[in-house]
Amino acid sequence: MNSTLNSTSLISLSSYSLLFFRITLVISVIIISMIAGKVLSMYLMRILQDRMDRKQLSMLLKLMRYSFVFIAIVFFIIPVMGIQLSSMLLAGGVLGIILGIAGQSIVANLISGIFLTLERPIKIGDQVNIDGNAGIIEDITFVSTIIRTFDGLYVRLPNEKVFINNITNYAVNVARRFEYVIGITYDSDAEKAIAIIKDIIDDDPIAFKNPNPTVFVDKLDDNAVNIFIRIWAPSSEWYSVKTRILWVIKKTLEENGIKIALPQRTVWFANNMPANNIESGENGCSIFQDQ
Repeated sequence: MNSTLNSTSLISLSSYSLLFFRITLVISVIIISMIAGKVLSMYLMRILQDRMDRKQLSMLLKLMRYSFVFIAIVFFIIPVMGIQLSSMLLAGGVLGIILGIAGQSIVANLISGIFLTLERPIKIGDQVNIDGNAGIIEDITFVSTIIRTFDGLYVRLPNEKVFINNITNYAVNVARRFEYVIGITYDSDAEKAIAIIKDIIDDDPIAFKNPNPTVFVDKLDDNAVNIFIRIWAPSSEWYSVKTRILWVIKKTLEENGIKIALPQRTVWFANNMPANNIESGENGCSIFQDQ
């Protein structure tokens, strides 16, 4: 009888010892995984803090720390506690298939958002054109990108669409070039017009002098001598520079007697007609008077 009690006591003690050991191991694994995740997150923060938005970087590091704990629970704690994984894996597999089918677009957007955050082809405040949506980037999350179009519309693009489409970023470079084609009449002095345009560009305080602006006769058209103009300006101010310089060129050319060409067409008649029966109309068209 005593031997039976002793053996029972030993079994109870051993079971308690085993339970205490498992609990200690579980706590130790959780603490170690949290410390490892914290160390790795600090290392990644040091590397990525200049390449990612602070809010997005914080979210990514939290996700990584939770992933460490999840991996520790699945691969270390559950086996130590003696839980059978076969039934859990079967249920998890079925659930995973259902969630995978239902949330494949969400997962694709999440992965695309992570790659966009790491690659950084765009950032908040950039002027962009993505899949025909032109505007300013308002926000970039792990799932979507928000664009405020130039006419004030709110556009939300899934990150998968942003990632797989061509992105035109108008602000990534410090300088942007714009062009004009100005046609002057054949009786105007083209050399004088080119000199005037060059002086206007040189006098503008914002237009870049390096790279050099180029002004030259590009084409002898039917009704005009076409002067081609290329100018570089800061990306943040190129549009205002473009509109201002064009207006100054138009006014200055007219003040110096250089005519801007208009579409014209010459009509030849088989029979001579009295000059007083024909008057010149707008754009060079002939208008017949009633007789």
